Amino acid sequence: MHRLRSTLARARAELELARTDGDPVPVDRLLGDLREALDLLGRVEAAAFQIVAVLVLDDDERLAELTARGLRRLGYEAESASRMRALRPREVVVLDLGLSASLDADQLVALRAARPIVVTGAADPASRALADDLGASDYLVKPVELEELAAAIKRRTST
Repeated sequence: MHRLRSTLARARAELELARTDGDPVPVDRLLGDLREALDLLGRVEAAAFQIVAVLVLDDDERLAELTARGLRRLGYEAESASRMRALRPREVVVLDLGLSASLDADQLVALRAARPIVVTGAADPASRALADDLGASDYLVKPVELEELAAAIKRRTST
């Protein structure tokens, strides 16, 4: 909350100074401050309301979006993507195991730290070993029922 208040106070001061001095408003700086404030507000809301953020990573973009949409209907803040991006604090990652081969070293470190829920069409020992190497909190074989995935997310967030 302190960082949110500080960011908003900085934006307010910039506007007040521009008005007082007659200088042009520093639009880019203010937009950056507002983006930061909204991100911080989202974190506060997530903590206060126990909203769980989920990133669904799958090379099948349609399947990823359908999964994210289903999770949103269940109350999760779910987003889909076909490529790894920077993860937010406490964000749950649902990973199609096939995407792991395309990740660089830094992304693999971030993914391991996130303890992803792995979903895959493969049930062979090598796939399970890869999921273990990624620090997977759960291993689900496709097709995955939404309720089964929600239960895995609940287990992941309770640890």
